[in-house]
Amino acid sequence: MFKKILVANRGEIALRIQRACRELGVRAVMVYSEADREAKYVKLAEEAVCIGPAQSALSYLNMPAIISAAEVTDAEAIHPGYGFLSENADFAERVERSGFQFIGPTPESIRLMGDKVSAKQAMIKAGVPCVPGSEGELPDDPAQIRRIAKAVGYPVIIKAAGGGGGRGMRVVHTEAALVNAVSMTRAEAGAAFGNPAVYLEKFLQNPRHIEIQVLADKFKNAVYLGERDCSMQRRHQKIIEEAPAPGIARKLIERLGERCVTACKKIGYQGAGTFEFLYENGEFYFIEMNTRVQVEHPVTEMTTGVDIVKTQIMVAAGEKLPFAQRQIQIRGHAIECRINAEDPYKCTPSPGRISMWHAPGGPGVRVDSHIYTNYFVPPNYDSMIGKIIVHGDNREQALARMVTALGETVVEGISTNIALHRELMLDAKFVSGGTNIHYLEEWLSHHQR
Repeated sequence: MFKKILVANRGEIALRIQRACRELGVRAVMVYSEADREAKYVKLAEEAVCIGPAQSALSYLNMPAIISAAEVTDAEAIHPGYGFLSENADFAERVERSGFQFIGPTPESIRLMGDKVSAKQAMIKAGVPCVPGSEGELPDDPAQIRRIAKAVGYPVIIKAAGGGGGRGMRVVHTEAALVNAVSMTRAEAGAAFGNPAVYLEKFLQNPRHIEIQVLADKFKNAVYLGERDCSMQRRHQKIIEEAPAPGIARKLIERLGERCVTACKKIGYQGAGTFEFLYENGEFYFIEMNTRVQVEHPVTEMTTGVDIVKTQIMVAAGEKLPFAQRQIQIRGHAIECRINAEDPYKCTPSPGRISMWHAPGGPGVRVDSHIYTNYFVPPNYDSMIGKIIVHGDNREQALARMVTALGETVVEGISTNIALHRELMLDAKFVSGGTNIHYLEEWLSHHQR
């Protein structure tokens, strides 16, 4: 096991990794920007290093600064958390070239799965179901593009090969709009991701977003930890996640999970990862793989009893997975609400000082948050300030516990989306389960204040 790990992230995930290190008896070095000097995990740290000013490009995305911090503190490994540099193959390579262990998959795996075209081709080879579409990158010839779209059937969606986070996508309903849409998406992709390659897929009208959590070690052992339903999202950003997914047969999930495990072994995947799918009319379609820990990992931890972050660290240290697939059992139901510092209905950010913070408690309630009374939420980063996670014997009990937990939660001084979550937990369609990925945006359009 490592003696010292540098945590190259901020916010609630930095605190989560710090706690996992403590349990493993590992010293955690926390890095921070000038805007995060007062963060809880910095105050709790045995060692902390300022890596630059508030702007992400000069701090949390500053590879030399992070590697220098690891060198001066004699860290042995770097945990990237999620976001920032977590899925940057060049960073993983630089970490390893500098003599540190990157806590995540190999740079080759990150590159393979980071390019949506090569990821899809790898999944087709591994027998993972994919959305019908172009075999790879779209050609330049407009006639060929039209032929491919016609064979797939309208509507289609044009996607950037290097895209993510809902950017670099364009839905096309008619042949007349196709070629122009491809040109525009290529230009956007080149500007945003430095890669103008785009591909085409069938646009599914009302799918759900279902994902499979995997863990794999360096000895070709891999397991899946059930599924999560992340369909409650706006602007392609998830705000509520749950496990297991309501109303999907276990046999379908088991078959899909086994295929994901096979894919991990075929591509030599190591560490934690998530296969993301769209689910419609009883069929799953692979869309991408996240080669890192996910924001929503706690719902899987609550339903399986597996500590995903600790297992990530153990695997990176060269240990074997401490469990086999037959030992993974799904117990009860878990729901996570992402608490964002924003207007609950307009979704505009609301940074500022928290004058009062009271966390909920009780049986089956977990709060992952780095905030505290008098903490200043900086305007420079993502608006998420924490997550409330509940677990119950079944979905009904989990919903009831979340209603209670949200009712107990107090955040004063800034706006948060807690009021939105309270309404959604009582919404008849959400309560019945199985809402699609468009449901929340449609709901918000009818509930604007």
